[in-house]
Amino acid sequence: MRRMKSKITIVILFISFALLCAFFIDGTKTTLLAKTYKNYEALKIFSDVLTIIQKNYVEEIDLKSLVYNAIKGMVANLDPHSAFMPPETYKELQVETKGTFGGLGLEITTKDGVLTVVTPIEDTPADRAGIKPGDKIIKIENEFTRDMSLMDAVKKMRGTPGTKVKITIVHEGFKEPKEYTLTRAIIKIKSVKYKRVEEQYGYIRITQFQEDTTKEFKNALKELESGKQPVKGLVLDLRRDPGGLLDQAVNVSDEFLDSGLIVSTEGRIESQRMKFYAKKNNERRDYPLIVLVNAGSASGSEIVAGALQDHGRAVVVGTQTFGKGTVQTIIPLNDGSGLRLTTAKYYTPNHRSIQEKGITPDIIVEDKSPVESPTGEKPQYIREKDLMNHFRGEVPAPEEKSKEDKESKKAPFAIKADSEDPPLDTAIQILKNWDTFKKTYKTSEKTS
Repeated sequence: MRRMKSKITIVILFISFALLCAFFIDGTKTTLLAKTYKNYEALKIFSDVLTIIQKNYVEEIDLKSLVYNAIKGMVANLDPHSAFMPPETYKELQVETKGTFGGLGLEITTKDGVLTVVTPIEDTPADRAGIKPGDKIIKIENEFTRDMSLMDAVKKMRGTPGTKVKITIVHEGFKEPKEYTLTRAIIKIKSVKYKRVEEQYGYIRITQFQEDTTKEFKNALKELESGKQPVKGLVLDLRRDPGGLLDQAVNVSDEFLDSGLIVSTEGRIESQRMKFYAKKNNERRDYPLIVLVNAGSASGSEIVAGALQDHGRAVVVGTQTFGKGTVQTIIPLNDGSGLRLTTAKYYTPNHRSIQEKGITPDIIVEDKSPVESPTGEKPQYIREKDLMNHFRGEVPAPEEKSKEDKESKKAPFAIKADSEDPPLDTAIQILKNWDTFKKTYKTSEKTS
């Protein structure tokens, strides 16, 4: 125990020495000395607590476990999207960006300390079982999830395909929690899906921005554009797309823009201040474009919708998006663990911040939500503003807010009551009546 305490003391002294060196190099003596002293005091408290636990706790605990747990708590309290990932979890993240992993197919977050479903991924065990956005996961394998970290919850739900896992759900409108026993499966997220609609119109859905999204997206465009009849309009469906890789979102936007800013990021350090511009395309795509969004559209999908909206290249149809306007950087650590840290905020070409508010559609059309509860209540989507410790959005000037409030309009065409997909049907009707629509509705002004 003395050896352990001496090791911790040496670490504290080393850090203090480094800070003092920085003090002498910088030259701002009074300020930095005070800061150094405060840092030392904080580290000293941390050292004391570690030592006390090691010496007095009822059972012996591995020091590495204590440090990992301390880091998890420290990072988790920064914001909803920063997280510390032990080696095993970090490896799973690397697998996930490639689009294949074993699990249930749930996008989850934490709301008021409770695991909450953001959205089930299409055609996965969770989706087929009928789990809905807003459902609360109160137990995983009979273990209560209150204050359980997202990483720990993901780890418990993922596993070998074919094995079962029991989760207990509280669904809006039901009097009692409901247990689901789901069989884990290979979750192969197909990033891009496409089809022709009524022969003349193209439809492309992006479920998530992964490593191969740009390649798959270009192939989809090529297939649609090589049909017997020319494409007279395209619907880009980004509903329930939680985002993913920033570069892929930029590349997708670039397919419809020949110049101008796509997105900019602003952080505390120079390397986090970046601007991404469109490049001249070999293929000319000047047909009308409709982008579909909803509360499940987040991050990368908001970047695409915001860029195309600001440039006046697309009409955005649907409902207010999720509102995640921050960038996370994945930082590998020496022991194989990783740190996902919020390092910047992103802005649309018109320098609109998406954080907390999201993208406001040009045309408001609600999705058709299946009614699952006895009371007839619809699933409640979770948005960024509902998450604990989220960054506050930037408040626009009164005249800008007034303009934004007036921009959205109701659907310009009557959609049949039995429509299975009102936003998509609205998009097709707009494309069919494009010339009339252009005269009646204005899209956003183009940005250089």
